[in-house]
Amino acid sequence: MGLSFLSKHFPMQEGQPQVQETPADIISTVEFNHTGELLATGDKGGRVVIFQREPESKNAPHSQGEYDVYSTFQSHEPEFDYLKSLEIEEKINKIKWLPQQNAAHSLLSTNDKTIKLWKITERDKRPEGYNLKDEEGKLKDLSTVTSLQVPVLKPMDLMVEVSPRRIFANGHTYHINSISVNSDCETYMSADDLRINLWHLAITDRSFNIVDIKPANMEDLTEVITASEFHPHHCNLFVYSSSKGSLRLCDMRAAALCDKHSKLFEEPEDPSNRSFFSEIISSVSDVKFSHSGRYMLTRDYLTVKVWDLNMEARPIETYQVHDYLRSKLCSLYENDCIFDKFECAWNGSDSVIMTGAYNNFFRMFDRNTKRDVTLEASRESSKPRAVLKPRRVCVGGKRRRDDISVDSLDFTKKILHTAWHPTENIIAIAATNNLYIFQDKVNSDMH
Repeated sequence: MGLSFLSKHFPMQEGQPQVQETPADIISTVEFNHTGELLATGDKGGRVVIFQREPESKNAPHSQGEYDVYSTFQSHEPEFDYLKSLEIEEKINKIKWLPQQNAAHSLLSTNDKTIKLWKITERDKRPEGYNLKDEEGKLKDLSTVTSLQVPVLKPMDLMVEVSPRRIFANGHTYHINSISVNSDCETYMSADDLRINLWHLAITDRSFNIVDIKPANMEDLTEVITASEFHPHHCNLFVYSSSKGSLRLCDMRAAALCDKHSKLFEEPEDPSNRSFFSEIISSVSDVKFSHSGRYMLTRDYLTVKVWDLNMEARPIETYQVHDYLRSKLCSLYENDCIFDKFECAWNGSDSVIMTGAYNNFFRMFDRNTKRDVTLEASRESSKPRAVLKPRRVCVGGKRRRDDISVDSLDFTKKILHTAWHPTENIIAIAATNNLYIFQDKVNSDMH
């Protein structure tokens, strides 16, 4: 897939160009809206930054518009739970856009405990000529009002207003790891380590618990929920993944509490590959339904897998993301990298999948041709229209000139969060505190 740089990269810092990065600037989630015209990022400092795609210019009607900052707002603040003596981080764990119903846009953002619904509106006109108020908005002396006039709307500079519409709090004892909006556009679910709750978008003071895997005795706990998502077309179906590498498809028509799954997707473990790290690296960090609703994509530490909803026994496709790390698991365990949670994404036609890796590398796999490519999000590749060159990691033996040795990979540079435009070959890559947006230089699939 030939990708050329579409838009400048965005260092997520206020004011000055790249300075010493702070933990608050690290991007923690990336999400396109349903049309792809807007792109939202959340960071560890509780901020949400929304980018808007510029319209095509009249001078170059066939050129694609670039993404520029549209609005920035503080979504969450740090809090303190006095009952449990726990600090609640402001970090944005997930952002989900709601389908657009009118001129305004809406999105859900969540930290570890509280989900908020935000409304984003535009204002480019202001009313003037009030009868009872002066230009500053103060009430006039009624005795001075001798005639009546019709107020008029005058053009003004575009203003983007972001306002909180709902706050969904107190629904989770444990940390929220995912939220997903239902296809009925009325409800959404939120998942933490042990429970999944169903909310109505208009009701903030109660939610329905639809999955509860908390054992009576916490010493009997063997797995936790790692991610969950609603089916894109069937409002009664959802899936959740576990730290044991299994997927459970649930049907809300079967029972109010979906503790008994409809289908269990689990790959039998190869005894020859069994090791101390087997359970850690099999934990599913992300699950995504395909746009068609027929398949599911999962990411564990070393692989991405495609599952068919009609076949539970094993995945229909397995792709190695960075198999060269299999021999490095001991050191990755010691520096905690083995617990990194990488996300995965489908392209608009479900034919290509994408996920991140270390050293600011990200991987793409073409499901039709079975070709794969490793690309790098870096300052060098962020020059306008620069074409991304495929990268190769060398394990041993002969090295080509541009190869990078597995021993020289930088494990502090990791691409955990990625997003793919819903219809076009445009991708957003979060590399610590930088956002990169790339576009396929020819509007075709991988070749």
